[in-house]
Amino acid sequence: MSSKNVATLRERRTTRLRTPSDFDALAVKELGAALNRTLADVFALYLKTKNFHWHMSGPHFRDYHLLLDEQSDQIFAMTDALAERVRKIGAPTLKSIGQIAKSQRILDNDAEYVEPSDMLAELREDNASLCAFMREVHELCDRHNDVATASLLEVWIDETERRAWFLFETIARPDSGGR
Repeated sequence: MSSKNVATLRERRTTRLRTPSDFDALAVKELGAALNRTLADVFALYLKTKNFHWHMSGPHFRDYHLLLDEQSDQIFAMTDALAERVRKIGAPTLKSIGQIAKSQRILDNDAEYVEPSDMLAELREDNASLCAFMREVHELCDRHNDVATASLLEVWIDETERRAWFLFETIARPDSGGR
């Protein structure tokens, strides 16, 4: 490769992405950081949901397997819109699995075996945590008058609450009145 091509590549790699935005620098910094952290959590929840989908077993295998496949698809669908929103406001987005690992608050589960009911309970708790995280970001959006991100979050909060509800009802014991 010629020295001119190398110089061009270096320049491309160091030139900042400049997305026009009417948000001030503080809003871009705070919203970008909060949304990237949420994106990391969504990727972590997606992979955990797929992990449990792949490793499901037992008498309810088919129902649980299909439920987790449906939920993982819904979770993954959030990733592109989240990342694009980060870019639209003028911030850079996540670039690697390493960045996700450093930012995620949803814990991984690398256990060799997890009981199906424990899988569903853990995912229910993780979805509830994701809801709480998204509500915090929504408050930040309100402070910076970011109505577009707030609107997206409202839909995702509703979807996440629905996933948590389905998981709860799936593992509720009949003798406990569903509680």
